[in-house]
Amino acid sequence: MIVDCLIEDPRWEDAGLERLAEASAAALAVELGLDPDAQGFCLLGCDDARIADLNAGFRGKARPTNVLSWPSAERGATVPGGLPLPPAPDPTGEAIELGDVALAFETCLAEATAQGKPFADHLAHLIVHGALHLLGYDHETGPDAALMEGIEIRTLARLGIPDPY
Repeated sequence: MIVDCLIEDPRWEDAGLERLAEASAAALAVELGLDPDAQGFCLLGCDDARIADLNAGFRGKARPTNVLSWPSAERGATVPGGLPLPPAPDPTGEAIELGDVALAFETCLAEATAQGKPFADHLAHLIVHGALHLLGYDHETGPDAALMEGIEIRTLARLGIPDPY
C-alpha cells in the first residue's frame, strides 16, 4: 500500500512516522493479499488540538482521539463479521485512493505509555487499524470486531509486534 504522509507536528518525524506507516501498510497488504501498489492512503501526523478540531467537525465530538479515518467510499460488509469487498482496480492502472487517516501525537504517546507499550508498536497498530477502516472493516459488532482484531494481530505479528490486545 502506498502511504502519502503529511506531517504537521515535527515530533512525528522524530518518531519515524513515515517509515512506520510504510512498513505497517506493506504488512497489511501482504496479510490481506492485496497488490501493494494498487491502493494507497494519506496519513496526517498532527497534534491533539488539530485532531480535536477534526473530531468535532466530522463526528461532533470536540475532544482529541488517537486515530480518525475517512474512507473515500463505502466498502463495508453487508453482514456482521463478513469480509468487505476489496477495492476494485482502477481501469487506468492508477492506485486507488482509499481515504485519509489522522493520528494525534499526544494522545498516541499517552496511550502507549499507559499501556506499557513501545510507542512505535502502538503507532503501527493504529496505522493498521485506520487503514482497515478505509478498507471497510469496523468493530461495531462482536463478529466485526473479532474479524478486524484478528487481522490486526496477524499483521502486527508480521512486523514482530506482539498482540496489542
